[in-house]
Amino acid sequence: MIRSILVSVVLVVLAAVPRTIVLEDGFLPENNMKIPIGSLEAKGINQAQFNQVMDRIEKIYGPEIKARGGKLVLKRLWDNATVNASAQRSGNNYILNMYGGLARHESITQDGMALVVCHEMGHHIGGAPKYGGGNDWASNEGQADYFANIKCLRRMFADEGASFTRPKGDDAGPRAACEASFKSETDRAMCVRGSMAGMSVTTLFRVLRNETVLPRFDTPDPAVVTSMYDGHPGTQCRLDTYYAGSVCGRAVGDQVDETDPAKGTCTIAGGQTSGFRPLCWYKPGADGAPATPPVALQAHPKAPALLSSLSDPELWQGL
Repeated sequence: MIRSILVSVVLVVLAAVPRTIVLEDGFLPENNMKIPIGSLEAKGINQAQFNQVMDRIEKIYGPEIKARGGKLVLKRLWDNATVNASAQRSGNNYILNMYGGLARHESITQDGMALVVCHEMGHHIGGAPKYGGGNDWASNEGQADYFANIKCLRRMFADEGASFTRPKGDDAGPRAACEASFKSETDRAMCVRGSMAGMSVTTLFRVLRNETVLPRFDTPDPAVVTSMYDGHPGTQCRLDTYYAGSVCGRAVGDQVDETDPAKGTCTIAGGQTSGFRPLCWYKPGADGAPATPPVALQAHPKAPALLSSLSDPELWQGL
């Protein structure tokens, strides 16, 4: 009798504990790389720069998560040497685990770190397509990448984020595409900046996978999936996704949807001509997609201004 009572008490207690769901994969594929504080490999950003990025994401998305009935829990794990990042959902807590080891990697600038935290935020609010099974609360890896550039980074880089450190490199490729896509010089610069942030983190992907081929803006992944791929796409495929999100002309206030992947994104059905999710991970539905992957991203001649959309009064509606 006493044993039955104890079992019942344990079950009640367990039922009252918020369920914590962790994505099996972090921002990067599972790896054993560690970069502790003081390491000779610590060539990325410093703690103050790390915190500046975290402050920015909290200021922008803390109120939005609250409006959804949740709480943004940003774990600034600066002392942790892990080279990765991850997202969790525990009850109404929207958790982001941001590790100092990743911030210290030589490929990471503040722009790169902003992309990483935007990717993790994308798992929480990036919309469809989503993972199945126990992680059905989370946008899949490709969609989290796409959300990072099409929505989140544009807000991160505005105003206070304008002073973030940026990756160096040849931006001639994205600059040409961005100049063709947007009329405003400010919008063009934002497009280039998001593209280059994508290039910086794909450099890290290549190193972790021991790949010798360099990802390029003008060599899109030719693969075409036969069904939606939820896991981490290949290095070139991920760069293609960041690039597509950067050149897509949908306004920041055009919100993504939890079930309809076409809403708030660039699709053929929506009348856009570029900025589509790459077919190397995305299997389109009624929204349509090119029959074959594009050789290069083309301009959308009627793309609206990006930064002007940040002040759109409808931006905060529907949360």
